[in-house]
Amino acid sequence: MHLVRLIHRLYGAAATLISLVVLLGIASPLVVLSPTLGLRRWIGRVGVRLALICIGVPMRVRGRENLPAMPCIAVSNHASYADGAVLFAALPPHFTFVVQDGAAQWPVIGFVLRRVGVTFVNRTSIREGATQTRALIQRVEAGESLAIFAEGTFEADPGLLPFKKGAFQIAARANAPVVPIAIRGTRRLYGGHRRLPRWSRIEIDVLPALPVSADAQQLRDTARAAVLRACGEGEAPRAARLAGAEA
Repeated sequence: MHLVRLIHRLYGAAATLISLVVLLGIASPLVVLSPTLGLRRWIGRVGVRLALICIGVPMRVRGRENLPAMPCIAVSNHASYADGAVLFAALPPHFTFVVQDGAAQWPVIGFVLRRVGVTFVNRTSIREGATQTRALIQRVEAGESLAIFAEGTFEADPGLLPFKKGAFQIAARANAPVVPIAIRGTRRLYGGHRRLPRWSRIEIDVLPALPVSADAQQLRDTARAAVLRACGEGEAPRAARLAGAEA
């Protein structure tokens, strides 16, 4: 038992060092210095995949053919800090990620995120949030695709949290299809309160796109049900309590 823990710690320390070298020492400077957004996103995606290869973590993406040619909203479950990086590496470079504005303040990483075109949103201000939502609707109508973690956050314990309505309101008002995505393996890799990563496979399933609909709540519920079936985790305790209260 002690030997297993020691192996996990040695792997975690080595994986952390290697990831920092690849992502912050190599990929990030190239992203910052690259002149075009397309090139920066390509370098970022290659950097993430290279880091995973170097630490021996396989990543398998299935269902990419389910991504429509038209602008769409990709919504995914959220289980760890690794989710953004692996989904960024899995999706085509024309997807713009929408994340909480707190990430913009992270040292070094916040600047790199801005360079790859991440859009930051304020979920604490109703007025600012409404303005940002209108701007995102216009961007989708203009041909942009978005990637959003619909839970808005993640918790240490396994389980799918309730989906927030924002992504689905954008889809409904912009007449854009919603593409549910299920990520598995990142909670074991770097979830909970773990300070060091632990080896895990990563699997990403791009599920069939939902038909365009003006009913944001129906889109939300249908997308969440699809992700719940595919993500390998049940309802989070908070989601189960809310469902019980509504019953």
